[in-house]
Amino acid sequence: MSDQSERWVDATQLPEELVALIDTLRPGEDVRITRNGETIGTISGAVQEEPAPSTDSEDITVVATAMKLSASARDSLSERLGPGYLVLDLHSAPPTVDVLLVPPASPQLIGNFRALYPKARIVITEIEDAELGVKYEGPVRRLLDAGAEAYLPSSTIPRLAEQLDRTMTQLNQLTGGTSAPLTIESPRDRALE
Repeated sequence: MSDQSERWVDATQLPEELVALIDTLRPGEDVRITRNGETIGTISGAVQEEPAPSTDSEDITVVATAMKLSASARDSLSERLGPGYLVLDLHSAPPTVDVLLVPPASPQLIGNFRALYPKARIVITEIEDAELGVKYEGPVRRLLDAGAEAYLPSSTIPRLAEQLDRTMTQLNQLTGGTSAPLTIESPRDRALE
């Protein structure tokens, strides 16, 4: 099976009008290609980013996003993380990224990312930001939205006990010991342990 990401067409082989249209696309804009009224493909505007700075510096943590995010969404994430982070689209990130943010995906895709980015910490994220037009929800987000109060991805029973105790202590602190409904959007566990 061929790798979909390696398919390309030289622009000199396309009609000039199509190339001119593609050149005007901004990040996030698409052109649908149709045949007999049915969409057979889409061309998306490329994100033009500055070349990634060297990741040799230990002062910068390079984060690549493997989900389609607008430049403004990536800028917002970068701003919130602070000056010690650089957030890039996966397609413009070097193979030496430190963190790879991935939406819920198949184990095979995660394995492919692991092979492509062997030193990166792969972090699965479910995000929904209406203001920035981002929605990548998965099974955990749906369970929390349905009323679950926490999600504890424990690897062992002792680890579950630690996580449960920490979560219950925090819930009690936040609710004053009452049984008031409270939704925790993510476990308060360190994601990169």
